[in-house]
Amino acid sequence: MFPLATLQRVLARFAGRRVVVVGDLIADEYLFGKPARISREAPVLILRWSDREVRLGGAANAAHNVHALGAEATAIGVLGRDGAGDEVEALFRRAGMSTATLIRARDRLTPVKTRIMAGAYQSTRQQVVRLDREPEDIVPPDVEAQLLDRLQDAGATAEAFVVSDYGYGAVTPRIFDAIVALAGASGAVVAVDSRYELPRFRGATAATPNEPEVEALAGQELNDERALEKAGRAVLERLGTRLLLVTRGSRGMALFERDGPVTFMPIHGSDQIADVTGAGDTVISAFTVALAAGASPGEAAWLANVAGGVVVMKRGTGTVSRDELSQALSSDGGPRRS
Repeated sequence: MFPLATLQRVLARFAGRRVVVVGDLIADEYLFGKPARISREAPVLILRWSDREVRLGGAANAAHNVHALGAEATAIGVLGRDGAGDEVEALFRRAGMSTATLIRARDRLTPVKTRIMAGAYQSTRQQVVRLDREPEDIVPPDVEAQLLDRLQDAGATAEAFVVSDYGYGAVTPRIFDAIVALAGASGAVVAVDSRYELPRFRGATAATPNEPEVEALAGQELNDERALEKAGRAVLERLGTRLLLVTRGSRGMALFERDGPVTFMPIHGSDQIADVTGAGDTVISAFTVALAAGASPGEAAWLANVAGGVVVMKRGTGTVSRDELSQALSSDGGPRRS
């Protein structure tokens, strides 16, 4: 187990770390309703309208988490010239984050994930269906050129890069090559979370897939920790990364180091998870900020594990502040190595 004083010193160094988040900016929309009756038109539940809420999702949520942890977050991505884009931009301002590096593109939809939530006013609201509004997965050349310009300006002084790829095209091969070049010149950390195309991000410092993604990349079922260790080593080699942090849901995390051990970390807090929405964004943000702050891989992974454990107890897409993370550290169970 890492000494609490050491981890608290790492947290103190979060302030002012310069982190550039590049990826797909998403609006997470929640529509709330109270179950009323069964429809006569079809055997479906009728909900009585209650409320609507929009939160930052995808790379926008990752940037929000970086900001909440006390670091300086610069988000680079594309929003459409539509109502959803207006709402995302307004949420950035409300959170105290700059919108100067956000690109508003004509003839492009802002990705929106709409979750219909049902529940009585005094009970837990459950997601009953999700509707995604998705743009084309290819950004036009002129938009890519604008992204590259923003990246070159912001990335010149970055201490770390978070690549948040949800498959909507913002992180093109040219964009990622530019990130690697900028990081190579300055020694900055590059951490990648890619929903569908992780192998194309070869050369990053770290990747943060979940266990099913590792299973798919390895082409085999992971029935126990020994199988996961073998598959994780293979994926680490395939990606050419130095670190691989695998999220395992209620079973915690596993950290793979190219020149070190595999560390299995139990879930922090309760395994009665409230909502995993956006938890991966929190994990990669905390992990990256910690590495930028000089934490060892193990320390950074444990801080990310604790941050993930805190955020999954919140409903909907959320963030973890540096103060929340500091308070949660006192209940650590500690990692174990193999």
